[in-house]
Amino acid sequence: MDQGPLALKLAEVAAAARVANATVLHHFGSIDGLHAALMERMIDQLVAQVLAATEDRGATDPPEAAIEALFDAFETRGAARLAAWLELTGEWRRLTHVQEAVQRVAAHRAARGDVGPALAEDMVLVSVALAMGAGLFGRSLAQLIGKPAGRTRQLAVGLLRAQAALLMKDKS
Repeated sequence: MDQGPLALKLAEVAAAARVANATVLHHFGSIDGLHAALMERMIDQLVAQVLAATEDRGATDPPEAAIEALFDAFETRGAARLAAWLELTGEWRRLTHVQEAVQRVAAHRAARGDVGPALAEDMVLVSVALAMGAGLFGRSLAQLIGKPAGRTRQLAVGLLRAQAALLMKDKS
């Protein structure tokens, strides 16, 4: 996936799994089904990392480790490319458990008691959009305008921190 969704071939997946190509095709139905399954797996891993980071950093707001895990996922595992590909091809509809994943993270965030469920969902929505944008375009766009490769991420994380601080200030 590091080379993008088009580089992924069912035959290569079958060879890596040491099964017949027909077995992979039967299980996933198509390369699009494989893409969707990979994205769902990445989402599940990301949710687990974010929830674990939130537990580890329960006193900080927003939890730095959770933000770092989110941005790392979209910058280093091909998740941003795959999510963009699924969106562009209309295959995003296959990602039926994204809603559940967002709701799990939002409910976990809301359980801390400082934001309601709707606001927590909005925070997750914006955080994922920023992380995906930074992962997909951040490095190349920053370099095109003469900025360091990590500048987009730095700015996006700063925006998230500032928004969270405003939200917490409004609550007090």
